[in-house]
Amino acid sequence: MRHHLRRTGQAGPARRAIATASAVAAVGLVTVACGGDDAAADGKLQLSISTFNEFGYEELYAEYERLHPDIDIVVHETGQGGPYHQSLFTKLGAGSGLDDVVAVEEAHLPEVLDKSSRFHDLTEIGPKEAGPDRWLDWKYEAALDKDGRLIGYGTDIGPLAMCYRKDLFEQAGLPSEPDEVAELFESWDSYFAAGDEFVANVDGVAWFDSAAQIFNAMQNQLDVGYFDRQDRLTVESNPEIKRNWDRVTDAVARGQSAGLVAFSNEWNSGFTQSAFATKTCPSWMLGVIEEQAGEDLAGAWAVTDAFPGGPRNWGGSYLAVPTQSEHPEEAAALAAWLTAPEQQIKAFKAAGVFPSQVEALESPDLLSATNDYFDGPPMGELFAEQAKAIGEAQYKGPGDGKIQENALSPALQAVEQGTSPAEGWERFVDAAKQIAS
Repeated sequence: MRHHLRRTGQAGPARRAIATASAVAAVGLVTVACGGDDAAADGKLQLSISTFNEFGYEELYAEYERLHPDIDIVVHETGQGGPYHQSLFTKLGAGSGLDDVVAVEEAHLPEVLDKSSRFHDLTEIGPKEAGPDRWLDWKYEAALDKDGRLIGYGTDIGPLAMCYRKDLFEQAGLPSEPDEVAELFESWDSYFAAGDEFVANVDGVAWFDSAAQIFNAMQNQLDVGYFDRQDRLTVESNPEIKRNWDRVTDAVARGQSAGLVAFSNEWNSGFTQSAFATKTCPSWMLGVIEEQAGEDLAGAWAVTDAFPGGPRNWGGSYLAVPTQSEHPEEAAALAAWLTAPEQQIKAFKAAGVFPSQVEALESPDLLSATNDYFDGPPMGELFAEQAKAIGEAQYKGPGDGKIQENALSPALQAVEQGTSPAEGWERFVDAAKQIAS
């Protein structure tokens, strides 16, 4: 059976975004006791799990209960990732209130690792089959604290490709077929050069949607990000960060940016209004584009596996077991089962969440997945190859996500609105220092 690759959305402050309105329609907390209202009185062991948005686990919970008739699963689902993580860290600080298993989004993982003593080392309490060989190396290693303790089992990922408007490329006289545009997207220099040609030949359409979206992709490709492994802020000491800033703001000055705030109402409307021609495109972005662009633009959007600077990841989560859990080994067993390759393929079929497990990335169900909305090769195969090509994960220090969301993005938005790049850089550095301190 060929599965249509879609991403129905998981939200996060920096590298993962709300993909569809339906995925985040729930407001607040929804509690589902899979075993029934009398679960506490039926003699079964209760395990609670909290997630946000869509993990594709609903049918899996029921299956786990059938396989383990002595266990009832209580599910706490929150509609949006931001409020979910605020609550998680509040409960973590209070020392009570957390569930047996908690989901942690990639952008918040550094904060969890900074408080890793409050979570169990899954290599000690988890089943032996949930070893490092289950996951892509970079996914597994990102969840290790500085002492080598494994804090989370990897769930989904967001390997990057590039989405673009074939019709607008044709209008600009640029190559438009997915196998032809690779040269345009070979490097960031070639990408920005193609953007100059595009804006010179197509009136009223920008090359990309948002300077922050482009910068964030470039930033994640650096060997050293906003922090080094000693958690020292590198914004001023790493010249590559300033170089990327200059390249992006130069492109803004040359008219390549639509100046839209990603995932705002204006950004959503930008798809239907053809406000921009290219989009950095993790696997889950396909669902965003399809919903926002609408049926009138079916076939106009295409996907290519060429990504400037090489493939990277944007998005994904982990399942962790807090030390607050009264049933840590049982909780770890549940988390390990949910993140096993077989279950992650089922979650992929249910919700389009792209798996991070080596065996799952070889599944025919994944590799044959398509999306008729987009032109290009089979999407499952494309994103699986991108995921496997990602190298070592960039180290993320505490506050990394906050710098990206609360320092970098506003500074670049100010430049798009007329602030000089020099002043915008000063704002960015000052805000990053405040967050890091």
